[in-house]
Amino acid sequence: MGIGANWLVPDWPAPGNVHARVTTRAMAGHSRAPFDSLNLGDRCGDEAAAVAANRAALVDLLGLPASPCWLRQVHGAGVWRAESPAPPGDPPEADAAVTARDNQVLAVLTADCLPVLFCADDGSEIAVTHAGWRGLAGGVIEATLAKMRAKPSAILAWLGPAIGPASYEVAADVRDAFLDRDAGADQAFTASRPGHWRCDLYRLAWRRLAASGVERISGGGFDTRVDARFYSYRRDPRCGRFASLIWKD
Repeated sequence: MGIGANWLVPDWPAPGNVHARVTTRAMAGHSRAPFDSLNLGDRCGDEAAAVAANRAALVDLLGLPASPCWLRQVHGAGVWRAESPAPPGDPPEADAAVTARDNQVLAVLTADCLPVLFCADDGSEIAVTHAGWRGLAGGVIEATLAKMRAKPSAILAWLGPAIGPASYEVAADVRDAFLDRDAGADQAFTASRPGHWRCDLYRLAWRRLAASGVERISGGGFDTRVDARFYSYRRDPRCGRFASLIWKD
C-alpha cells in the first residue's frame, strides 16, 4: 500500500494504464466537524455546498481525468454499466459500476463497508463495488463480475479499507444470511457473546471472489473503526464518507 499527499494508492499488480486511489480524512476539504474535512458523501447529513466543493476539489487533488461517476448506493446488488457519464445531479441507483471507457472515473463511498476494485489483466476494463454485509450476502460481487466482459480468471481484485473482524460484531441474522448460501462461510465468524459473532468481511469477500473464479486477490488487512485515516460509522455514527476510485487510460 502506497501513500502520497495523504491519499492511498492500492498495491496490486494492475496494468500500467489502470489507476486507483482511496481518499482519507487527512486530505484538506470544506466540511466542518463532525464531517471534517474531505467528506464526499452527500447523504450523511453534511452541508450540500461543502460536499459539492469537496467533490470539485477532488478532481484537482488527485489529478483525475474527469469528475467521478457517483452512484446512489442502496446496499444492494445493482451494477451500472458506465459507458457514458452519469447525468449531473441524477446518479444511477447501484452499488457497483463497470466500464471499458478510457478516462471514466468510477467511485464508491464507504465508512466501514468494503470497497472492491477490479480490473482486467490486459487493462481493457475496470469496475468498483460497494460491499457491505447486505451487498456481499446479496451477490454484489457476483453481479459485478457478470457485468464484466473479461473472464474471472483474467480479472484482478483489490480489497480496500473496511471494518476489521476485531471491530465488527454482528447478530445471528447476518451470519445466517451467509451460511444459508455457503456453509463454509462459517469460517468468517467467531463467537463473541451469546447470539453474536465477530464478522470478517475480507474473508467473506475472498470466498465469493475465489468461488467465482477470480484467482488474483490483493488488499485487505485494514480496520476503519480504529484507523483514524478513515471515516467509520461504527466509531462515529455522524461521519463523512471516503471514496475508492478507479480509472484507466
